Amino acid sequence: MVHQAQGQLVQEVATGGLQAPPSRYVLREKDRPTTNGGGAAAPPELGVFPTVDVGRLAEPGDVEEAAKLQAALQSWGLFAVTGHGIPAALLDGIHKVATEFFHMPSEEKLKCANKTDTGEFQNQGYGIDRVDTDEQVLDWCDRLYLQVQPEEARQPRFWPKHPPSLAKLLHEYSLRSEQVAKQVLKAMARALGFADDFFLGRHVGEDMVSWARFTYYPPCPRPDLVYGLKPHTDNSLVTTLLLDPDVGGLQAGFSIPDDGSWVEVPVLAGGELLVVVGDVMEIMSNAAFRAPKHRVVASERERMSLVIFYLPEEERDMEPAEELVGEARPALYKKLNVKTFTDGFWDAFALGEPTIDFLNVRVDDKEATTAVSAA
Repeated sequence: MVHQAQGQLVQEVATGGLQAPPSRYVLREKDRPTTNGGGAAAPPELGVFPTVDVGRLAEPGDVEEAAKLQAALQSWGLFAVTGHGIPAALLDGIHKVATEFFHMPSEEKLKCANKTDTGEFQNQGYGIDRVDTDEQVLDWCDRLYLQVQPEEARQPRFWPKHPPSLAKLLHEYSLRSEQVAKQVLKAMARALGFADDFFLGRHVGEDMVSWARFTYYPPCPRPDLVYGLKPHTDNSLVTTLLLDPDVGGLQAGFSIPDDGSWVEVPVLAGGELLVVVGDVMEIMSNAAFRAPKHRVVASERERMSLVIFYLPEEERDMEPAEELVGEARPALYKKLNVKTFTDGFWDAFALGEPTIDFLNVRVDDKEATTAVSAA
């Protein structure tokens, strides 16, 4: 049975001179993002936020840019990308048309709702994220979630027909964004001393899977009380983000040290993309690369972002690459089917837990010791 709150769109809640968010959205005081307990975020020091030129990164001999990538992966786990070659007109166009979609009447948007005719929740489509319990604190956002690649796996009933240019622009943008993701994956392989196709070939497969998430954050009368999007890590190899060019809100946490601190990701107004390391890469790299926690705080202004998650083929298994496992560094994660992991993300996300922990993917100390002894 689907929870009754599943059909409550945040945009509808936010209209009509609302003075404060309803209780379903209000965080416990210790969890609020503007309190010390919630980890109030600090802006990054000037010049510290990592930026990588992906055009230069494509040149294996560019040691300087490779070093920038390595530093970004080791410190933040995410970085801004320049030199990607995606026309500014396309970036502006997809942002504009997506915002136009969220501004349409609810009856039009609900033609691609993320519920079946019997009211059951679907991952794909328009609506809010899954609601499981009365105790679950809801995020201050609506979203449109679509499988983009492989093309034959798309489900047209979830793709909006209006605005009419949205589908075409998403298709074009996703192909361009995929090239950015592939260049980053090649460079990550080189950073570990392997050939370009180390991840893309043996571990990902020919048909890399991608999912797009448009997230709309309506203006909030009390942003200090809610999450735009709760803290999480991505269930992906890597993720590309087209952030709102005018309104910030994305904040990054660090795995090392995991001291509860958060740092503001700056507004990227120059056509940059953001790339984030996901859980699948953390597992495959045996934690050589770590998936950073991140969250979105709400604002008194509307905000819209487009995220594309890149994943291996669903039928594949994922585990730490054997080249990255040895006596000095045993396997830190168990083997798991890609589809099992990605399906588990929704259960974990609803509970506010990391998928790796929710599915018990980590190898405990006893298991790791046994594996080393057997080797």
